[in-house]
Amino acid sequence: MTDKSLELASLLCSRLCHDMLSPVGALSNGLELLADEKDPEMRQRCFELLEQSARISTDKLKFFRLAFGAAGGFGEMVAVDEARSVVDALLSNNERITVNWALSTSELPKAAIKVLLNLAQIGMDALVRGGTLDIGAELREGASEIVVRASGPKIAFDANIGKALDGTMAPQDLSSRTAAAHMLHKLAHRAGGGIQFAKSGDALVMGAVLPQG
Repeated sequence: MTDKSLELASLLCSRLCHDMLSPVGALSNGLELLADEKDPEMRQRCFELLEQSARISTDKLKFFRLAFGAAGGFGEMVAVDEARSVVDALLSNNERITVNWALSTSELPKAAIKVLLNLAQIGMDALVRGGTLDIGAELREGASEIVVRASGPKIAFDANIGKALDGTMAPQDLSSRTAAAHMLHKLAHRAGGGIQFAKSGDALVMGAVLPQG
């Protein structure tokens, strides 16, 4: 593994730890409250909060395992239903975002699944006031084609994430916030394709083509 690969892995780990801190911290706080609480009604409320935090933690871990890890089995192809289920699970905890799917294939290469999931995550993060997330994917003549559109009253999109996506960000400028986008650029480039994006006042559209993956 090269020094650049180690640095990217370190930044990705930092991002995952940051995203897991909130639900895991909520579990810890809930256990502390439960230990001191004597009122039956409040104890029941604590159990409900613990259950919610545990579910969110599990959903995030399942998403990260497929988006960054080696989940999906030992083959080269992954069922798109796996990707859909982890995104739907994450959004089940967010009533402000509605997700629509347009999937014309039952499976995609692992690299394409990672691109789909990470673009979906960028789209979710962009919808700071809620909105609609449209996700489409197809496999045409061996090439994976993916599109994600986030639309809502306010779109938050860091310009540095855009630079990481299109490969114009210098490696030394990467951060835990942009590491995943840089990984997507590398995956698409390795497959002989690329990633494009366009942002307007009420929408962010991202597309990827991976001819070999």
